Amino acid sequence: MRSKKYQMNHDYLAMINSAPVYDVARQTPLDFAPSLSKRLGNQVFLKREDLQPVFSFKLRGAYNKIISLSEEERACGVIAASAGNHAQGVALSAKKLGLVAVIVMPKTTPNIKVGSVREMGAEVILHGNTYDEAYEHARELASKRGLTFIHPYDDPLVIAGQGTIAMEIMHQQNDIDAVFVPVGGGGLISGIAAYFKSVSPNIKVIGVEPDDAPCMYAALQAGERVVLDSVGIFADGVAVRQVGEEPFRIAQECVDEVILVNTDEICAAIKDIFDDTRSITEPAGALAVAGIKKYVERESIKDQILVGIDSGANMNFDRLRHVAERAELGERREIIFAATIPERPGSFRIFCDAIGLRGITEFNYRYSDSDNAHVFVGVQVPNGEEEKQVLFSRLEKDGYPFMDMTDNEVAKMHIRYMVGGHVSGIEHECLYRFEFPERPGALLRFLKRMGEHWNISLFHYRNHGAAYGRVLVGIQVPPDEMKQFDVFLQELGYRYWNESENPAYTMFLS
Repeated sequence: MRSKKYQMNHDYLAMINSAPVYDVARQTPLDFAPSLSKRLGNQVFLKREDLQPVFSFKLRGAYNKIISLSEEERACGVIAASAGNHAQGVALSAKKLGLVAVIVMPKTTPNIKVGSVREMGAEVILHGNTYDEAYEHARELASKRGLTFIHPYDDPLVIAGQGTIAMEIMHQQNDIDAVFVPVGGGGLISGIAAYFKSVSPNIKVIGVEPDDAPCMYAALQAGERVVLDSVGIFADGVAVRQVGEEPFRIAQECVDEVILVNTDEICAAIKDIFDDTRSITEPAGALAVAGIKKYVERESIKDQILVGIDSGANMNFDRLRHVAERAELGERREIIFAATIPERPGSFRIFCDAIGLRGITEFNYRYSDSDNAHVFVGVQVPNGEEEKQVLFSRLEKDGYPFMDMTDNEVAKMHIRYMVGGHVSGIEHECLYRFEFPERPGALLRFLKRMGEHWNISLFHYRNHGAAYGRVLVGIQVPPDEMKQFDVFLQELGYRYWNESENPAYTMFLS
């Protein structure tokens, strides 16, 4: 671990100690997580920021910034750009102080969040499909209307407001080995790290990011702020392309490391928190627990006191289905795989004998040809990797060709719901996976644009209650039209992946 010089350009300790956030925020409990602690062999505590009035820690920083404004600035009002948590924090803070508040939100923002902000008396303007587009529009409006822009993370007063969480933790639990913090733009971790490294520098401060939105991790690795080409959409509360300037400066001095976790691990952490608290956190809010689990496994530590920031609970109910489907995969207590079995009477039963008495979570079977059939199987493996290897050894011994699909995103997101067998006569089919903004009419518009020049031969879409839709498309593109098709993809403007060589596709659908 690299040495640190914990020197602050701002006196964050004094700013945090004097932050008047409790005009609107609550001192949240630090709850012991008994089941998680027993499983990990360490004492795990959860800082319950999901219990704030707006179900997120963002209220602290927003209020600390707004309360500091001059009378002239207050008279003009405030503006912010946000798809959820920061928006609600700014709106409630402005309502408390009797200020005009304008919130610019992407058009993809779920209605429940838009409605919540409006109920707090703020003017909501829907603009663009992404946070970046909403941010730019908010900046323009701030200049035109004389409003004060309240940044979600790159502001010393916002950072100090979030740092009050660390102050509370120190009062609630003195003997701490490490604190794990979700990271988006960096406002939360920089406030927490600045406080801990000022009062108890031996406490490790560890950030946790999704592996598809690692803006702080990439910046620390590069030694400078970088702009990610794209960010993942599952943990939307931390989907930031570039870490803030001031948070990055503090992180370089005060953050010990950043751990990356994947979507399945986040889903497993949501379930872990539910099991111990009977509460449901949002994906970004579960990052800390996912990081704790990864850190404990990597370091093989025992009997330490570990604190995770449960940062928010603004979860759309529709997303719970997706979380439940992926949680056991993230815990490595379920595997999915494809296998080939003989196409003859009794072979299905014999294959099930090879699986044994393990719990089967799903079974998709499809005739392939007169000699073979392909099966897509989900199996519970309570003992994780060890039991998976035992099962795969048995399948290999019995002569079944198989392929582990547990980490195959196309298989998990699409193929498992559409196993239907091969089709003859489909020429020049290419398979692409897309993400597009999820709003009324978006799927129809997407289909119209995709179908203008090339035939769609395969299509799968499943709503996950998120801001973006996920689509798998088979398109017939003759080789001499590939350049034209590549231009079309670029002009379409959606994130996409070519999955034409994906083994799940070639085995079941191509």
